[in-house]
Amino acid sequence: MSPVLRIKTTAFEDDRGWFAETYSKRKLEMAGLADDFVQDNHSLSRQAGTLRGLHFQLPPRAQAKLVRCVCGSIFDVAVDIRQSSPTYGKWVGAILSAQNRDQLYVPVGFAHGFVTLEPDTEVVYKVTDFYSPEHDSGCRWDDPDIAIDWPLPEAQQPSLSKKDAVQPRLADVVSPFPYDGLPLDGIKDI
Repeated sequence: MSPVLRIKTTAFEDDRGWFAETYSKRKLEMAGLADDFVQDNHSLSRQAGTLRGLHFQLPPRAQAKLVRCVCGSIFDVAVDIRQSSPTYGKWVGAILSAQNRDQLYVPVGFAHGFVTLEPDTEVVYKVTDFYSPEHDSGCRWDDPDIAIDWPLPEAQQPSLSKKDAVQPRLADVVSPFPYDGLPLDGIKDI
């Protein structure tokens, strides 16, 4: 099983609109995930091409994330940063949108980031530990060793925060995350 999962959300539609269950602890436990999510985060990105990432929190405040897009669309990415992993520095990505209602589970030991594909895009994500500025870390969005194929128009530079513009390359990050035996093998749908 791949450690990065896409959670497919079923919507029940009628002439009034639709209803969807967006989080089910039972469904995640049936997929082998027993994470306890303790905080929800919500971001709005005004411009298409806004890039947030690549972020992670260091132990003992490391976070797994469950990410979904509630307005607009994003290209969401997880990068394997677990020590000794055969897929260290490899990435997977998926389009998450308000229309497809897919979610991405990003486990501890992965850097996470996304780029907005539409203006006024909103992203909501659950995390398994509270935000801790002392444990906040990341790596460059454009690190050539990772080589993420961000879906940006040719020659367009993304809109970045000051922090994201100066993140170190992955080669300069000492990963505190052990390899758990699950190589990054694409994204598994549940």
